[in-house]
Amino acid sequence: MTLIDEKLLNNLTEEAITNPRLRKNFNLHNSLDDKVQRLLNALEPGTLLPIHRHTNTDEVYFMVRGSLIVKFYNEQKELTKTQELNPQTGKFGISIPAGQWHTIEVLEKGTIIFEVKEGPYLPLKDIDIL
Repeated sequence: MTLIDEKLLNNLTEEAITNPRLRKNFNLHNSLDDKVQRLLNALEPGTLLPIHRHTNTDEVYFMVRGSLIVKFYNEQKELTKTQELNPQTGKFGISIPAGQWHTIEVLEKGTIIFEVKEGPYLPLKDIDIL
């Protein structure tokens, strides 16, 4: 059992702040081979996430706290849509379909999302990064 409480979230945020990548995940699944990958992802403003896609799985973000913008792109690296997520404005999460190019821009310190996608975990291939 894992209790997701303020102490866990604050510790995760502190780890993200001190991480050179400005993000830190906390896996809720037992193995990278699990059929469902469930994790908390602490994200700080300035973290760089490449424009990428997951060819074989949808991906869901659900806001725990903070705010961010999800950016969507086409094959030509052209921005096609943005969606701000912020629980304070009633925008709690988003489901990103398999194959959709996307990235995020973190707007607020202490931002944490709950992320879900099918497993097993597979590192991104070069063809899945724009």
